[in-house]
Amino acid sequence: VQLQASGGGLVQAGGSLRLSCVASGITAFSSWSMGWYRQAPGKQREVVALASRGGSVNYEDSVKGRFTISRDNRKNTVYLQMNSLRPDDTAVYYCKGRSCYAVDYWGKGTLVTVSS
Repeated sequence: VQLQASGGGLVQAGGSLRLSCVASGITAFSSWSMGWYRQAPGKQREVVALASRGGSVNYEDSVKGRFTISRDNRKNTVYLQMNSLRPDDTAVYYCKGRSCYAVDYWGKGTLVTVSS
């Protein structure tokens, strides 16, 4: 199983980015719960958004109304649309997949830098 995240970059405050995470080596992506996490310099990794296999989504409070998680099960891909970005959104963003056997897999991160 491999998770490949992409889409990070440098953006000005107020701008937007869309992150993608493609999962390979998975035969039943729709049965996986997927999530986006981030880790800012000097801070612990935190959850940003979760998309369960049942279709429910949850967000960390600071990103509610600004970020949207979605998934395309045909493409084994989960997205994170990030709007109204702020400097405190600067972090390395990671995607995580949890299999139906509750095994977690992490992708390599993608860096998002928001300038003021």
